[in-house]
Amino acid sequence: MTLLCHPFPRRALCLASVAMVALLPQAAQAQRMNPALWGNPEPRNVDPDAPVRKSALPAPGDMVDFEADQLVYDETARLVTAQGRVRVSRDGYALVADRVEYRRGAEGDAGEVVAIGNVSITDPAGNQAMGERITLSDSLKDGAIANMLLVLNDGGRLGARGATRNGGNYTLDHAAYSPCAVVNGDGCPQVPVWKIKAVKISYDETRHRISYRDASLEMFGVPVFYLPRLSHPDGDAPRAGGLLVPAIEIQRQLGIGISAPVHMAFGPDHDLTLTPWLYSATNPALAFQARRLLADGPIQVDGMVTVSRRFDLAPNGITEIDKGEQFRGYLGIKGRLQHSARWRSVFSIRLSSDDTFNRRYGLGFDDTLRSSYALERITNESWLSVSAWYFQGLRATDRAGESPLVLPLIDYDWRPDWQVAGGRIRLGANSQTIVRSSGQDMFRALGWARWDRSLLTGLGQRIAFTGLARGDVYDVRNSQLATFPDYAGRDGWRGRGMALAAVDVSWPFAGPALGGEQTITPRVQLVAAPKVRNLGFPNEDARAFELEDVSLFDLNRAPGLDRFESGSRLTYGAEYSLVRSGFQLMAELGQSVRLSGDGNEFSAGTGFRGQMSDVVGRIAMKLGGLVELTHRFRLDKDNLAVRRNEIDLTVGGRRTYVSAAYIRLNRNVTLEDLEDRQELRLAGRVAFARYWTLFGNGIIDLTTKADNPLATGNGFRGIRHRFGVEYEDECFRFGVGWRRDYVGDRDFRPGNAFQISIAFKTLGR
Repeated sequence: MTLLCHPFPRRALCLASVAMVALLPQAAQAQRMNPALWGNPEPRNVDPDAPVRKSALPAPGDMVDFEADQLVYDETARLVTAQGRVRVSRDGYALVADRVEYRRGAEGDAGEVVAIGNVSITDPAGNQAMGERITLSDSLKDGAIANMLLVLNDGGRLGARGATRNGGNYTLDHAAYSPCAVVNGDGCPQVPVWKIKAVKISYDETRHRISYRDASLEMFGVPVFYLPRLSHPDGDAPRAGGLLVPAIEIQRQLGIGISAPVHMAFGPDHDLTLTPWLYSATNPALAFQARRLLADGPIQVDGMVTVSRRFDLAPNGITEIDKGEQFRGYLGIKGRLQHSARWRSVFSIRLSSDDTFNRRYGLGFDDTLRSSYALERITNESWLSVSAWYFQGLRATDRAGESPLVLPLIDYDWRPDWQVAGGRIRLGANSQTIVRSSGQDMFRALGWARWDRSLLTGLGQRIAFTGLARGDVYDVRNSQLATFPDYAGRDGWRGRGMALAAVDVSWPFAGPALGGEQTITPRVQLVAAPKVRNLGFPNEDARAFELEDVSLFDLNRAPGLDRFESGSRLTYGAEYSLVRSGFQLMAELGQSVRLSGDGNEFSAGTGFRGQMSDVVGRIAMKLGGLVELTHRFRLDKDNLAVRRNEIDLTVGGRRTYVSAAYIRLNRNVTLEDLEDRQELRLAGRVAFARYWTLFGNGIIDLTTKADNPLATGNGFRGIRHRFGVEYEDECFRFGVGWRRDYVGDRDFRPGNAFQISIAFKTLGR
């Protein structure tokens, strides 16, 4: 045994008496402790006077180290008495007390350690046990503790009149558990939000499990549930199974719904959560989530199944048809598997039994479900992807036979480390096959080569040169069945070739202004290209086209590959930025003029067509960390009418904020995805009274008949809104939410939905 004896200034360590009194009012009064030990806002104990945590413990070994202000050894009684800020450590266990008596055992017998006053013992896992008097074996592992408080790593606290510890097992009599604060910010005692009282509590450190016998759950000191048997994991459990906290929902079409989730942990790499839902207005449903971590990567399966009544619409779109009770459900599978250093699979499958199931059961509001699988090969120089896509339309107007199956879609991009005329070479290819059971089928194959070189002149101009050559081959079948004739091709094989050369010059000017740094960057781009054939070729992936600030200087400003912008053009614009402390302003404005061609491959109203394009721009501003504003717009080239007006505004911080998004499209285009509309989205969150939060969001359709004759509304029309209030402190969360849907679809009816959520932190996780 090594004895280290040296005097040093005393710093008192106070026992958690306030916590003990709050957990067990009948327990004996101990010395007052610093309130922070009970973890008001910080459950992991940041009090400077707190006992040494796991990170400061000595490494395991056979030696026992003593530190104390005074040390007395009675050889006759075989008794070592240490007083005054005593610290004892052995094999990863650390003991702190006002007084420690160590009585050596007879030959072959174990000794005994008795700690008295402000006692705290920390085990190798970091858990802290505190009490008035602790009797331990000389290994510091086993013993009895009077008026004990056990502080767990996750912030939970166990208090008891008396307890014993045998190895890694604690047995507590007339005990209570709670992670909640028992003192307020002023250090005054308060009743914890919730606690579990029990005649006996067992804590197994090895299994990371806390078990109760004859327990009751108290809220603000009032018993609310009797729990004959209960167990839950501690915060260090790597995995655990059991019941999770139920949820309550009230929906118009489902009635009152109550869930009772059960989590099953089968091992460190896979688990399953089953959530039965009981409804008052329809049949029960079962939701599930399964996760598995394979050697190559993770896979997750989500879903919900039930048997319930389903309604559909007759061909006239008005009359409802009762289809009786049917099997209904949703399945989602996603994962990412890394087969080797270069090969991986990425997949996502989303399937629903019918159009309205997801909305009816609150799983989402998507009008199309996308499923995909991609096998990818990635190296330092190349990227190869072989993928498949399937789309399930959920709108009443969607017809299953017109949904495309893309199989396969192949993309290849090779960027070799070659220098050609001072520039870099890129080579690529694409192949796509689209089949429909009742619609247009298409096969496409193309290859391209691109050369880029950039340089910086002595005057500061940045010049980029680009050359591009591409060849396409198409085969179209059943073009007469195309859903939208504007996007149809012509049956048979056809090909096209295209080439362009471009030079892009920008010249930034920077200098001080308004207490900050401003930069003005004029930019000019010349693209020389012959006329490209687009008529007769199908348009499957370049439909939602519109001139925007982000695509103004693209070589091909049409999205996708099925449309290629024809002819030569000159694009010009300028960027501006002002940066100063706590303030940023950025703006961009530009336009293009055609030198050949008329842009007839694009519809009128998209901003491309004609000799002159519309004017597009963007303004972005940040004011500290509280205000962020972005404004995107497109102005008509003839009369400067606003054809696109998009505003995003966020004011506030992380806990309290308000955001608004407004968009108006005034393009006079009636093609799919390009109809004119107005929409306003609002969202906000307000934190108040320390633990309370109000939140809400809403979607409002402002489209009028003047904007779009096909609009279902005429002005202010709610789509969906949600409001709620939530309480959350260090140990408990409670929320009430209200959602109203204004737009229905067959058996998904407009109406109200209410949700109540409760979470006892450290329980049911």
